[in-house]
Amino acid sequence: MKHLALILGALLLSACSIAPLAPPPDDLFADHLFQAADDQIPTEAIFALTPAMKDYAASVSRTMRRSEAQQALFDALYKRDQLQLDYDSAVTRTAAQAFESRMGNCLSLVIMTAALAREMGMEVKFQNVISGTTWSRSGDIYFNSGHVNVVLGSHRSLSDQGFGYYRSRVVDFMPVPDSYRKIEEIIDEGTVLAMFMNNRAAEALAQGKLDNAYRWARRSIETRGDLLQAYNTLAVIYQRHGNLPQAEHVLRFAMARSPENVAVMQNLVNLLDQRGQTAEAAMYRQKLASIDPEPAFHYFRLGQKAMEEGNYRKAREMFARELDREPDYHEFHFWYALASWQLGDYRAANEHMKQAEASSTTRKDHELYAGKLDRLRSLQAQSNKAPRTAN
Repeated sequence: MKHLALILGALLLSACSIAPLAPPPDDLFADHLFQAADDQIPTEAIFALTPAMKDYAASVSRTMRRSEAQQALFDALYKRDQLQLDYDSAVTRTAAQAFESRMGNCLSLVIMTAALAREMGMEVKFQNVISGTTWSRSGDIYFNSGHVNVVLGSHRSLSDQGFGYYRSRVVDFMPVPDSYRKIEEIIDEGTVLAMFMNNRAAEALAQGKLDNAYRWARRSIETRGDLLQAYNTLAVIYQRHGNLPQAEHVLRFAMARSPENVAVMQNLVNLLDQRGQTAEAAMYRQKLASIDPEPAFHYFRLGQKAMEEGNYRKAREMFARELDREPDYHEFHFWYALASWQLGDYRAANEHMKQAEASSTTRKDHELYAGKLDRLRSLQAQSNKAPRTAN
């Protein structure tokens, strides 16, 4: 699930980095700088079930014995002929919103699954899955995305040996490949709620709705004061709102608790530059270079620059290097396809445009790439039909 920092004028959002923090001081918040929000959802509504969800849980329960509860819900969620869920990362939905729309990002679908499972009498545990860094972007905002899943536990039963045990099943809508090194840690519901609120803050920020973003970020911090990314989000909201002293105060608070957090440090570097504190910015920039010498989207930006200069071969090489690091990110495939088209490599252009469409995580992007793929094929067909002049 996807879950703020400035990098060359862009915002960097970090996610799923959970470390014990002291309760936040009140001076981190500046309510008087923002208007009332118009998109807030009561905390209790995030996991709440609608009558239709309760009816659905009851219908699934009727099809199985008590010992089969996990399998029945698992099948209902995964089989295309049943609930027919689609992955969509555009917005983080409540359990009821995900159920009604039949779509959501992994956090939305985890929340919905947990709500249904509890209605069916199952025990629920949430896991934060740490498996390296995954990046995406929306305009000039860069997201460092985390991932969660849910473990469904059955009631106690007896094994053949006669002692009690719990059966469990992990439900993961975007499982991390087995080849990836990963760490799974149990997190509580408060952390899941705070992640939901931080996601909503980041989404509102990306839409330029800063009043809404501020209220969500504040609620996230108040719900779980140890969710570091929420402080980062709050700092960038302040910065975008023009409240630079408040942004710096929050970033220094976060830095004191996680001194080597790349997202927080990058945001602080850019903010210090913006405020004319260049010597301190240079110190942190040097430290960043030692921690992360090739930051996210480094080769992507070099590739875009090469495209602007008409150096399509170099551009494709840069996009390929990003694909080596993040092979399933749709935008890297899209730009690789554009560079390939300019080089006359229509087969590669077609293949990578298809991969851009397949790896897109929102319906809007999927439709965008599908349209571009159709256009590319049309241009290729016209090119093949064009009369050729004999030498």
